[in-house]
Order: sequence, then C-alpha cells, then structure tokens
Amino acid sequence: MAAEPVRINDPADPRIAGFVSIRERDLTGRDGRFIAEGTVVLRMLGSTPAKANGFGCDAILLLESRLAGLADVLSAFGDAVPVYVASAAVFDAVAGFNMHRGVLALGRKPAAEAGVSLLGKLPETSLMLAGCGLSNHDNVGSIFRNAAAFGADAIFLDETSCDPLYRKAIRVSVGSVLSVPFSRGLGAQAMLEGLAAAGFEIWGLSPRGAVSVAAIPAARRIALVLGTEGEGLPQSILSRFRTARIPQRPGLDSLNVATASGIALYQIALAMGRVD
Repeated sequence: MAAEPVRINDPADPRIAGFVSIRERDLTGRDGRFIAEGTVVLRMLGSTPAKANGFGCDAILLLESRLAGLADVLSAFGDAVPVYVASAAVFDAVAGFNMHRGVLALGRKPAAEAGVSLLGKLPETSLMLAGCGLSNHDNVGSIFRNAAAFGADAIFLDETSCDPLYRKAIRVSVGSVLSVPFSRGLGAQAMLEGLAAAGFEIWGLSPRGAVSVAAIPAARRIALVLGTEGEGLPQSILSRFRTARIPQRPGLDSLNVATASGIALYQIALAMGRVD
C-alpha cells in the first residue's frame, strides 16, 4: 500500500529539498542519489529487477493532476516511501523548469559494483556489452535499452564513460539502466583483460573490423566492445582483440554507436538462441 500523499505548498519545503534545481544538480551530483523522471521510469524503479540490483527510492514528487492515474505504480513502493504532490507552479519552482511529465522520484544508488564482483554474479552463458569512452548520455541510454531488449546480462563501462544514472540517460533508456546490471570505473584495458580472464570472447566493433558481425561464432561468453562516437575504439584495443564490423553501403564511414549496438546485439543474441 502506498503512503498517503502529502501536499507541498512551498518550493522551499525541506522535505522535497532533494528535488530542487534539478538541472544544476545533474551536473554537481547528489551524493548517492539520482532523479528518475516519468511514469515508465518510476514503474521500473519500483520493479523487482531494480530492487534486485540494489536500487531504492527516498521520495516521490508528483504534479497534483497525475496522482489519480498512478495508484498501481505507487503501490510498489509501500508506505515507507513518502509521496508528495504539488501544483504546477510549485512543481516548476522546485524543479527549476517546466516539467511536463509531472512525475519525479529521488532514487538511491546501490553500493558501487566493482567489476570483479559483478563478473562473479554473471551466468555461465553470458552476453554483455563493454563501453570505452561513451560520453553521450543519449547514446548510453539507448545502449541500455538495446541491452534489455536483446537479453544482455550486463554492461561494463570504463572510467571515461558517462554516468548511466544521469537523468537523461535513465529517461532515454526507459528505465533499463535500473534493470540491466552494470559496472563503471575501471580503465578500458584493465576492464577488457578482466573480461577475457573470465572466459569472455572479446569482439571490438569497428568499421575497420576484420569480419562481419554475422560471422561471429556463438560462444559460451561473448562481450561486444563499443567505442566513442567519431574516434571509435583505440588502436591498442583493436590490435589486442578480435574485431567485427557491420557491413553497410558506401557513403558513410560508420553508424551511430547506439544503433550499432542494437544491430550487433540482435545478431549475437540470435546466434546464441536468445531471440527467435
């Protein structure tokens, strides 16, 4: 059963301090907290997979007109999570801009998942993505959405990749950032060497790849490696591991990295019998 909603009439009310000035705090950080925006993401935050991955919720803030349609979503959080409602004027003053969705939650991050720790939790037969230098939040969000769609078991991001719990990345992923286990923080080379030591067949995706993605053989454990937009994967990685490309018509040198991740994931998930 959801908590009884509490009306907020003052944007400076200390009970909703975690929601104040969202855009500015997206940049400065929230000390282990993050903003979940929209009904779909709120539903995912309250789901079993998100809870299993260690995510929690400290508070929910709703536009008063949205409350009636969210009873089933709110019930997943129980009465321990406070639910606040506000008028449009108060809501916009709190957020710092016009929030058309009118649905916000202050999420709580799990304890940082070290690469070795997450590796130990993966199934014997695993498909995963590894990102090196992924700096665009839209791309990272889309990559997580693709990973969820094609049954990837985890995503590893190197220390130069952006935080997938940034508000826009979560929104673009339609909440998949909360359901797909991930680790972030190792250097790219150390991250990939660790995956190789754990039995993963490492395949770097590049327009200069040696074989088509369709030629990647099914294996017990496969990791597809994605590089940043424009520069792609560094030569040190391309020369160390096997590489594959997505064949395309002449005229463009590459695909958007999120698009490439979807095509490659589908191809490998098909080879591994994960999709029909």
